[in-house]
This record gives sequence, structure tokens and C-alpha cells, in this order.
Amino acid sequence: MGNQWLALAYRLRHLRVVAGRVQASLRSRGLAGTWQRIRERRQARRGGPPAFAPPAADLRTRPLKLDAVATPRASIVIPAYGQLDYTLACLHALAACGDRTPFEVIVVDDASTDATPEVLPGVPGLRYLRNAGNLGFIGACNAGAAAARGEFLVFLNNDTTVQPGWLDALLDTFETHPDTGLAGSQLVYPDGRLQEAGGIVFADGSGWNYGRFGDPAHPRHGFVREVDYCSGASIALPRSLFEALGGFDPHYAPAYYEDTDLAMRVRAAGHRVRYQPASVVVHHEGVSSGTDPTQGVKQHQATNQVKFLARWREVLAATHAPPGTDPVLASERGRRHRVLVLDACTPHPDRDSGSVRMLALLRLLREAGCAVSFFNEDRSHDGDYTRALQQLGVEAWWTPYLADVPRWLKAEGHRFDLVIASRHYVLSPLLPLLRRHAPRARIVFDTVDLHYLREAREAGLAGDPARQAAAERTRGAELALVAACDATWVVSAAEKPLLEAAVPGARVEVVSNIHDVGERGAPHGQRHGLLFVGSYRHPPNVDAAHWLADEIFPRIRARRPGLELHLVGADAPADVAALGERDGIRFHGHVPDLGPLLASSRISLAPLRYGAGVKGKVNQALALGLPVVATHCAVEGMFLTDGVDVLVADEAEGFADAVLRLYDDATLWDALSRGGQENTRRHFSRDAVRRTLDALLASLPPR
Repeated sequence: MGNQWLALAYRLRHLRVVAGRVQASLRSRGLAGTWQRIRERRQARRGGPPAFAPPAADLRTRPLKLDAVATPRASIVIPAYGQLDYTLACLHALAACGDRTPFEVIVVDDASTDATPEVLPGVPGLRYLRNAGNLGFIGACNAGAAAARGEFLVFLNNDTTVQPGWLDALLDTFETHPDTGLAGSQLVYPDGRLQEAGGIVFADGSGWNYGRFGDPAHPRHGFVREVDYCSGASIALPRSLFEALGGFDPHYAPAYYEDTDLAMRVRAAGHRVRYQPASVVVHHEGVSSGTDPTQGVKQHQATNQVKFLARWREVLAATHAPPGTDPVLASERGRRHRVLVLDACTPHPDRDSGSVRMLALLRLLREAGCAVSFFNEDRSHDGDYTRALQQLGVEAWWTPYLADVPRWLKAEGHRFDLVIASRHYVLSPLLPLLRRHAPRARIVFDTVDLHYLREAREAGLAGDPARQAAAERTRGAELALVAACDATWVVSAAEKPLLEAAVPGARVEVVSNIHDVGERGAPHGQRHGLLFVGSYRHPPNVDAAHWLADEIFPRIRARRPGLELHLVGADAPADVAALGERDGIRFHGHVPDLGPLLASSRISLAPLRYGAGVKGKVNQALALGLPVVATHCAVEGMFLTDGVDVLVADEAEGFADAVLRLYDDATLWDALSRGGQENTRRHFSRDAVRRTLDALLASLPPR
């Protein structure tokens, strides 16, 4: 089939998906709610800062005060040579930024000849230093660093205007990526265009401001990346590291290539250099040093490149891309392979267990040294959830930057070594396009759970022939993908032999849920109540909530009238929410932080009557030492043993008996608590999945 027919087939399939989602939204939200949702999605897709005005004319008379901080976390060092109005604009922006990080501001006046020495000493809260003579950018920065008190040094040009949240985001990089030694901001021009999203240093020592003149909000520029260097207009690093490295090297005096050399030395000391897009700084480039490379300080750019190349020639030749390399491939350091990950939705880890697993997989891919791109089925930007992926280091794509998937794959597909696609209905329409446009990529079908198995069990429970027929169609679709893909992932060890028998010769591997074992928390006697957690977009959870409320909990309450049941979960239909009106049942809806409920409840319940895969609600409870009473379906493929690390019952009476037995038996409760955590360590840890990922990545052809 030709490219045009493949693209047309995909677009028609996508239109059906969009139409189906609109219909579902109309049923659940109504017309007004659906329109509001569309507006929210459209707003989320808009990005990029507005144009920024030059410094106002009245800055010298406008009140300015900086907070006097006794113990600053950050010391912001601003070298200044003239250009007082720009320095004042920079200070006003710092005073108004609203960041939570306590900071001090040190302006190093490098022997300015304008009104700088008359005006700045009178600014409350500002630490003003004046050099006896002009030391240049390097000397001024080093002088400011010597006077600093903060844990972090932040070097900021005086011709910059920081945006709210810039400092918090910049320093958060060191928390979320602990191996970071230096972090740099996203620099934008006053007209709103991108100036730099991290820098590239090629093997000949030449530099490249990645993304220059582009859109700051573009997905390529919106995620945390390891880079060769970041321009010194706005960078941060631990003060102790800067001092250990000897500061900016006067070898490059008065300026240029000192920031690039510093990044190389940070890396040589065992740390990483990262670009932080959430730290946005407007840079009025050229105000301080001009833009003509043949005149003034700017002329040192060429001579210092020669010095830089002489110092780092061997390292550059061994670890940097040659000139002419695709900037997209050169823009992120240290990536073994490029991976495309596809799923129905952006991970919402506070709303469903599948998202917890997907987020953990993305994190493991990043830790394994992969450059990771991601988009969801409807190509939406999902606000904080998308931004969380970007902070993890994932290149998340959305409309309008991904307006047409076939065209995007035609342009981008050749860069990928591996494609991981979750759920059969996401991969099926894309597989022909992926084979055509990503010919070097291995394709993994991530089932998440076997949908046909869940649907068949639901049909059997309901006695519905139409649902059974639908389950057979799903089975055909899933098995076709198993046969066509290079590998298939299942989350349950019970599902692996089913696929191996149905598709002989298929490569099927278990990549299950991923959970960290946490603190066990309060003992049996200090806990109270029962807990059921589930995303109610998932039909088995709706059925489980009703069976629990209608058949199981009345039996429990008859014997223990004061016992309380907590129902938790997002996207609940009205009939599930209404269960909270019954005696002893409290309906919470979506709870972003389940920690307090998991820490205070005595038992977690998993009364699923049908389903497939591995149940995240069970994993989550066991990992924290909260014992579980479940059906066989709920613990299928989890290596759990009744009475050792879980209690299992499939009938309402037996389920109620098990709950009450465990509720009253502190010894049994403690044994199951410890057994559940041991099960998590053995079968659902990061290490278990990391081994499978490492083997897969090792099998990929080298770039």
C-alpha cells in the first residue's frame, strides 16, 4: 500500500476515534462541559512567551527593593559594565519574580563609567561590589562568586529579564536529576523567539545555539535535556563545585568560551550539564558586548575558540558530533538509542495504575540512556501531566506541532531505533506507517493487559453473546499484532503462555507493574476502616464497587456495624458516587494523594469479578505493607499465595469472612503485611523490568 493510502487509512481511523470521544464526553459532561473541555485543550496547546518590551524609561525613579536574606540558598551574581537601565530592569524583574527560593543578589560593577556607581549602592537588599578596574566578564563573575554565601551560584547577565518561577525551576533541576552539575535556562529574545534551548559543541570546537529563532514552546525545546553547554547568560551550579573547579578560567579573558569550558570541566568532574526549559529568561543579546564578531569584546569569540579546541581536542573528537550532524540528534548528549513511546493517554499517575507503570517505564528508558519521544492518541497537551514528562526528560509532542501523524512519522521516523506502543487500538492503525517510515526501529506491542481476555470474562459474567463476539474481534486484533511485531509485552505471567500458545514463535515477555517498597507505617491496632481504590473509567472497577457495596459490605456491617468503607477513584459515574450515600460508605472520588488513606486504612480490598493483567491497586497496597483481601481474578499472575501474602475469596460470603478475620487478627495482619512487601521486591521492582529493557536495548543495532 502506498504512502497516501496508509496516511488516509490512519486519518479516517483517527477521525472515528475523535468522534467516539466527543460522543462519550457529551454523554458524561453534556454540551457545555464538552465545549469547556475542548477550550481547555486548545488553550493548553498554545505556548510561547509574548514579546517583551525594552526597559521602561522611569526605572531610575521607580521604587526598587530586594529582600535581605540572612541565609540565601542561591547567590545571583550579575556582572555589569554600564547599561544601567538594563541592570535596573533585571533587578526589578528579580524583585517581582515571586520565586520561593531565598536568594541574594550581588551586582559586580566592572568599573562602569555611567551612573551605575551612583544609583545601585542605594538599592535596599542589593549587595553591590565595584571593581577598581575593568576585569572583564570572567573576572567580574569570579569576584562575585568569591563574595557569595549561597549553596548555589547563579550567573545572570545584566541584560536579562527573568520570568516568574525561573529560579525555582532552575534549582529544581538539581533535585529531580541529582547528577546535574550545571543547569541553564531557556533564553528567549525580547520579540518572543527562542534564542537558545541549550548549546551544541561540535568536534571542531564550534558552538550552536540549539533552536535559535524558533518557537520556545515547540516540543523539541520543552523538555529537560543533557546538553554540551548552556550560555552563561543564565546558569546555575553548586558553589562548592565552582570553587573546586577554580571558577571561570582567566585563560579565556576577557570573555567567550568560558561558559563552554566550564561545562566541559563540570562533565570531566563526573557531573552532567542540563538545559531547563521551565526556567525562562529574556536576553537582550548584544547589549553588553555587541553582536559584531570583528569588534570589541565579541572579537574574542574566534580567538577563544582556538584556545578551547587546543585544550579539549581529544575529548571533542571522541565524544562530540562532527560539524554537519543533524542538530536534532546532536542536541542531547549521551543517548544510546532514540525511542518513540505511544499510548492512549498522557500518564496520569494519580488517577490510574496503568499510568504509574507507564511513567516508571519512561523513567527507566531515560535512566538506560535513551532519548524518548512520546505522544498520546489524541495528541493533546495535558497541562501539568505533560509538563511532568518534560521535566523527566521526555520529548512530549502535541497538536499543533503534531497536527498530522503520517506527515510527522515521514519526517521523524528515520531517527527512531525502537517504538513501544501500548494498547492494540493505538498500535493497529499506526503499524503500517511505522514499518514504512521507521524502517530501522524494532516495534514492541505493549498489551498493558490482554483486552480480549478481560472482555471475554465480562461477557461471560453478563451472559451477553454480543459482548462475546466483540471479545473475539479484539482477540483477532491483538493476536495479529503479536504476530506482526518484533516483541510483545504482557504485565501478567499468566498471560504469557496464552499468547505463546496462540502465536507460536512470538517473542512474548513479562514487563509488569513497577512499584517501590515503602515504609510500612502504623501497625494493625492504629489503623481503621476498609479501602477500595480504582479508576472508574475501567468497567471492572465499576462492577467491583457495586458488588462490594451490594453484596459484601452488608454482610460485614451486619457483624461489625461500626466499620467504614472508603471508595476512592476518579471518573466515577453517578451510580458509583451514589454508593457514598449508604450507611458506612464514604465516597471520596479522585484523591490526588492516596498516602494518608493508605497509611490509615487497615485493609485494602480488590473484589474484581473480571479483568485481565496485573492490578495496580493490589501492587500499591502491598508495596506499602497494607494487607489485601482479593478475588482470584484480582491477584492473577502476581505470584501471591492465599494466607501467605494475601487472602483470597471469590464469593461474597467468603470475602466478608476473610475481611473480618484479617481485621481482627493482628498476627495474621502483620504476616501478610511483610509478605506483600517481599512479593513486591521480588516481582514488581524496577530491577525486574530493567533486566528486560537492558536485553532489548542491547539487541538494537548501533547508531
